[in-house]
Amino acid sequence: MRIKVGVIFGGVSVEHEVSVISALQAFHSLDEKRYEGVPIYISKNGDWYTGADLVKIDEYKDLNKLLNKCEHVTLITDENKRFLLNRVKPKLFDKKPVAEIDVAFPVIHGTNGEDGSLQGVLELAGVPYVGCDVLSSAVGMDKVIMKNVLRDSGVPIVGYIWFYKYEWNTSEAELTSKIETEIGYPVIVKPANLGSSVGISKAKNRSELDEAVVLAMSFANKIIVEKVVQELTEINCSVLGDQETAEASICEEVLGQDEILSYADKYQSNSKGSKGMSGTNRKIPAEISDEQTNEVKSLALKTFRVLGCSGVSRIDFLLDKKDGKVYVNEINTIPGSLSFYLWEPTGKSFTQLTTDLVQLAIKRQRERSEITFSYDSNLFSLHSGSKGSKLGVKRS
Repeated sequence: MRIKVGVIFGGVSVEHEVSVISALQAFHSLDEKRYEGVPIYISKNGDWYTGADLVKIDEYKDLNKLLNKCEHVTLITDENKRFLLNRVKPKLFDKKPVAEIDVAFPVIHGTNGEDGSLQGVLELAGVPYVGCDVLSSAVGMDKVIMKNVLRDSGVPIVGYIWFYKYEWNTSEAELTSKIETEIGYPVIVKPANLGSSVGISKAKNRSELDEAVVLAMSFANKIIVEKVVQELTEINCSVLGDQETAEASICEEVLGQDEILSYADKYQSNSKGSKGMSGTNRKIPAEISDEQTNEVKSLALKTFRVLGCSGVSRIDFLLDKKDGKVYVNEINTIPGSLSFYLWEPTGKSFTQLTTDLVQLAIKRQRERSEITFSYDSNLFSLHSGSKGSKLGVKRS
């Protein structure tokens, strides 16, 4: 009997369309002998749908027409801990679920999917799911928290300053002075919790800094400003595994058409809208020395472990060609196209990659079942009376 894998994608995120592309790539790569894919699409307003037509990329050209052919569903867990998709408006006398899944496979980029939100829902439902858990997803999504953790763990990162939107609105002059004094131009300004280069821009002076911050604040309340590596080479490396064992992929050198690798560079160049990150201009393997390659892979594995990741992630690096230093830029815990193109040169097909990911999810669920999260007790039976103020617990 095949394992039912619910591939969850779309979502309330500015990276919605990118998620659709990545998810359909993953869905069609599933080993049909072992797995039965169940598409679960989350619309931009948060409604959940399932249906066979959701796996056809051309159908998304007319989204309203597509959704009219699909089932509007909600997620429930029954008394047997089965993860079911039920109709929001069930048909008369029809109590059967629309679908049942054994393992969830989130492929949502950005907020409300890659940041631990969806993982929390699945965690509470007790459903095995692919990828990072709640904590590692949340930390990996927040560039500020991520950099704080990496810095404290001795992972090399570029200098940065961060602040909240309200702080900029009330203390712009002080923050500007701090940025100019501690970092200096040029700088990169980013929303702290988005990916796919959304809301990111470069500033070479005070006027451009103000414009860049205003742009970033339109996407997030927390902003990070980073020092620019002037003679830059962007290197990416993927990691697959969990806290027990993990392996690093081949390295790639990303070739942007601008000073910053833009959203268009990542998802629209050399693509007809369905290649995702696999359509980006790149050199595989990266044209860097063996020593630098080994350093990148070592730092990728350390970053993955320090952040407590699982599944497949892509770690992005900044290589300073002037002095040869390597810096970790960020981690993508649900990378575009699941970074399959970094694994194929190693001999691991996309189908094998998705198989490994599902097996890692099942392994984690098995390990979690051996951990005690609660125990049978009735604290209230130890006390008489009904006034809560008289209840107390003695601890030794």
